[in-house]
Amino acid sequence: MKAFSRLLLAASIAVSASAAQAEKPLTVGPNGEKPTPVAGLTLSDSEVKKITEGGYTAALVWHELYDWSNAVAQGAKDEFERLGIKIVAETDAGFDSSRQKSDVETVMARNPSIILSLPIDPPTAAGVYGVARDAGVKLVFIDNAVNGFVHGKDYVTVVSADLFQIGNKAAIALADAMGGKGKVGYMYHDADFPVTNQRDNAFKWTIQNEYPDIEIVTESGMTEPANAEDIARGMLSRHADLDGIYTPWAEPALGVISVLRQQGNDHTKVVTIDLNEPAALDMVKGGNIAGIVADETYNIGVYAARAAAAGLLGKTVDPFLVVDALSIDADSVGEGWMKSYHSDAPESLR
Repeated sequence: MKAFSRLLLAASIAVSASAAQAEKPLTVGPNGEKPTPVAGLTLSDSEVKKITEGGYTAALVWHELYDWSNAVAQGAKDEFERLGIKIVAETDAGFDSSRQKSDVETVMARNPSIILSLPIDPPTAAGVYGVARDAGVKLVFIDNAVNGFVHGKDYVTVVSADLFQIGNKAAIALADAMGGKGKVGYMYHDADFPVTNQRDNAFKWTIQNEYPDIEIVTESGMTEPANAEDIARGMLSRHADLDGIYTPWAEPALGVISVLRQQGNDHTKVVTIDLNEPAALDMVKGGNIAGIVADETYNIGVYAARAAAAGLLGKTVDPFLVVDALSIDADSVGEGWMKSYHSDAPESLR
């Protein structure tokens, strides 16, 4: 449920995944902002020197700590160390917005110059971060903005992933595994959350517009990962000859492959999003999972920290910075794990 928790974090800005896209969808930020690749954010040697001599401090106020957010945190810690910025606090709200508010109030006692955070509930988050904003703390957010906060005034930027690129790569990976033709089951996140909505829409648009010999023959919305097994059984009962199934992230993918194993089905290929050891292990062992798409998780933290430093210098930072997506197959798990998490893959995958 931890990876699922991260996805339940944003206000609605996307069209429902069940609606067909007449035009190519584009990645947009929490307030509809155009994405800017993170590589464009740089600090000169003189700017780095000024930061390292400034005696600045930072607090990391997380929504929840698990594999993904730990990798983001590590990227931020490494960049802050490079910049001579001392981390004075790190908190884990356990995906509780009230606790996150308390965490912000607690770390403010340490007078941080910077706070990096992923807001749990954007509609109410002004009450969480207002005390830090009013104290002049440089706020950098991951994935979500705060409703009512103004870019460049109340916060520095939002750092996330290129969501269209993720869904697009997932479609390409599944199409390749199917030989460019066949029948697909499309399992989408049936809730108004931009992170998943945009990825799902990108997958669907790519299949429908770039693969004429692939047909999405069944669609089912998913609200909880626990529903995935029942959804998969329903899809396969209606279409026993499915060649592929798309799942919106790794936890529901595990439910799908459980059903496929129970049915002795080694034909139907599955693609999913976000690195997860059990899903990757199935792929490495030649199971049903044919591809996993992940973001450059560690770099989200690196550039969030760098953006905060730029904010201290009074530099203008674009409102929505994005990292690239990685398409990972059985032969590239080790390399993909390193690129995404900046760490060695678990021993089971090596």
